[in-house]
Amino acid sequence: MEKDFRKEQQYIKAKKRVKAIKGFYIHLIVFVLVNIFISGIVIFGLMQNGYNFKEALTNFGTYSTWLFWGIGMFFHWLGVFGFNSIGFGSNWEEKKINEILDRQNDRDNKR
Repeated sequence: MEKDFRKEQQYIKAKKRVKAIKGFYIHLIVFVLVNIFISGIVIFGLMQNGYNFKEALTNFGTYSTWLFWGIGMFFHWLGVFGFNSIGFGSNWEEKKINEILDRQNDRDNKR
């Protein structure tokens, strides 16, 4: 009975995790599509006001939404995947120690 409860809890936790990951990827797709659209409108508007394409393309207004919304995207990514996705998980130190020891053993065996 307790195993069933534990399995159900694990399933609910996994389902929430998948929902969070899916939400992040949907947010990422919307981020890219909306920002392409906004950048296109900004470039078009700047060109209508006398800017050439290069000036319009390098104008800060063209990328400001990407930058500020991108900061929000970073924090959303951090909330979903956390620091573990950067590589510093709970057993990162142990893995790194073993990796260094393996390299040292390989060098010693080659001598």
